[in-house]
Amino acid sequence: MALRAGGWHVTAEDRDQSRARRAVELGAADALGRDIDTEVAFVATPVSAIAEVALDLLEHGGPDLVVSDVGGVKGPIVTAVAHRRFVGGHPMAGSEQEGPDGADADLFAGATWVLTPTAGTDQGAYALLRSIVTSLGADVVALEPDRHDALVAVVSHVPHLTAATLMALAADASLEEGALLRLAAGGFRDMTRIAAGSPTIWPDVFRDNASAVLPVLDELQRRIGEARAMVAGGEWRRLEELLERARDARVNLPPRVAAPGQLAELRVPVSDRAGVLAEVTTLLGGLGVNVADLEIAHSAEGEQGVLVLAIGAGDADKARAALVEHGYRPSVRRLQ
Repeated sequence: MALRAGGWHVTAEDRDQSRARRAVELGAADALGRDIDTEVAFVATPVSAIAEVALDLLEHGGPDLVVSDVGGVKGPIVTAVAHRRFVGGHPMAGSEQEGPDGADADLFAGATWVLTPTAGTDQGAYALLRSIVTSLGADVVALEPDRHDALVAVVSHVPHLTAATLMALAADASLEEGALLRLAAGGFRDMTRIAAGSPTIWPDVFRDNASAVLPVLDELQRRIGEARAMVAGGEWRRLEELLERARDARVNLPPRVAAPGQLAELRVPVSDRAGVLAEVTTLLGGLGVNVADLEIAHSAEGEQGVLVLAIGAGDADKARAALVEHGYRPSVRRLQ
């Protein structure tokens, strides 16, 4: 829907033909099937099917076709689809709704969309995909695939499993106490909202990211044990300190997108070699630097170029120092 609103001609295919037809009815696609002139394809399937579908698209698509995905795990997928025109992606947005009827053209406005370029990624493919994603209103963060998986284990995968476990606990308790779920107020509903999402996509996610999820679950279990000990031992001051730290962290979550007046231009001279774009963007993404825009300026000789990035002005010194440490010679100019 967002792509069509931006002027793109969209074709779609789905294993469930009724859902595919519904997508056309709702205006999420112009037509069904594959278009030989397709410039970019997004694979939105369960994690276990992404690599196969992506490789099929790259094999049978045009020579310049760029393929991305929206899966919640990146490491295994990026490894399996080792192609220069594949860029792993993960939009950190959505709801518990399923299928085309849960679609919203404004879903990605202000949301974070992770891209995982590698040393083998074609720079033009990455630049095209990034420009499309940002045109949807998303804030792109570039991360290495394995680092993405470690981070989402904390902020997405374990929270989903926690919400599901809490909801199951309440549901089981309600069998004995019929009034229990009627007492579920805003806090409980906020915490368990994501448990209403499709259960079928999650086993693949936990299977492919088990190495990152399990340590987080262990740490969560340890911290819940500490909280239990505080309650059991009447350590109310320590409990209050825990709640205060949590509150402060929650209210200070960073804003999604920097406003234009808060930007600086970061110009990074680079050699025209494979992997340099991924190296710079994932370095900044790992530092939490917001890149609002990106341009690749090639030199006439073809051996040198400049990456021009618009970043949050407050991140300029941090970004410059990190790039200098990695052997780059960036310059910074605050944008008015």
